[in-house]
Amino acid sequence: MRNTEEAEGSDGEASNTMISGANSPYQPTTEPVQARSVWGGIRCDVDYLQSYFGILKAIEVVLSLIAFICIETIMMCSPCSGVYFFEFVSCTAFVVTGALLVIFSLSLHTKVPHINWNLTDLANTAASTFLFFLSSLVLVCINHNTGAEIAAAIFGFLATGVYALNTFLAVRRWRRGNGTQRAAQSSEYTRARTASRGEMEARPELA
Repeated sequence: MRNTEEAEGSDGEASNTMISGANSPYQPTTEPVQARSVWGGIRCDVDYLQSYFGILKAIEVVLSLIAFICIETIMMCSPCSGVYFFEFVSCTAFVVTGALLVIFSLSLHTKVPHINWNLTDLANTAASTFLFFLSSLVLVCINHNTGAEIAAAIFGFLATGVYALNTFLAVRRWRRGNGTQRAAQSSEYTRARTASRGEMEARPELA
């Protein structure tokens, strides 16, 4: 008889435990936790590739690469300072501009918002314009009329023109962005002054 009561008591406790567990708000979940992929947010920005900046940057990469290939085909030079300078400029422009093209095309710049990417692009295009023009001019002045040197100088001046156009557009975009930011700050200041003045009129004892 005692065993029967103990068994019934155990069953009652088990059922009470199950009921309380069912009513508990903290229920274990069986849904699998999906791992977040680091590359999940990367997408190809077709709009950028079709814009003026995307097209110009792609042309800059191609011209820099061709200029670098032309200067690399020179076997003998004396003096070689102009050749080495042009080689450095064309290679650096190709690497940096190519990296920026990849960053903007895949929207990677949105993952690092604390960097002013428009200003970074402007600095790169302005520096590349000056260095390409200077290195091409030096190469023309000390060239030996070889086909490789002439071709490198031609593509260097072409790259200078494209970089100069990109710099002009980047400056306009940077000024437009600063103007929009100043207008937003001025509007916010005016709104704050208006709200403060309305509060002073509603509560004359503050005056």
